[in-house]
Amino acid sequence: MLLELLSDLVKIDDILLIIKNNGATSEIRSDSLSIRQKDKWITIGDNAGPAHLHINSELIKRAEFVEEEKPDKISFSVRFFDESGERILAAFFTKMYDDSKELVAERKKLYDQLKQKFTSKIQF
Repeated sequence: MLLELLSDLVKIDDILLIIKNNGATSEIRSDSLSIRQKDKWITIGDNAGPAHLHINSELIKRAEFVEEEKPDKISFSVRFFDESGERILAAFFTKMYDDSKELVAERKKLYDQLKQKFTSKIQF
């Protein structure tokens, strides 16, 4: 189910995949990324390309759809956690608001459909 969720996410334009720890942050846009799994490793992007991710599927234990209140908007994401609750990866839906700071209904619908398909909290 993890590969299916990640596959659905990378099919959507303007998803920002973020890996963050105390020393570094890596951000990759989903636009036209390939995805495949070999053994426990899920690779997002092309090994020969400028950027790609290798994700150890055995370490991701749950995912959660998160709508986070910000001062001027709501942030929409899917966050992936290990067994101790540490975030491994986050997929943020970008371009959710137009120039007038109005929520773009089509983008919100994509988020809602994915959330409905997988439920808001997923155990792997």
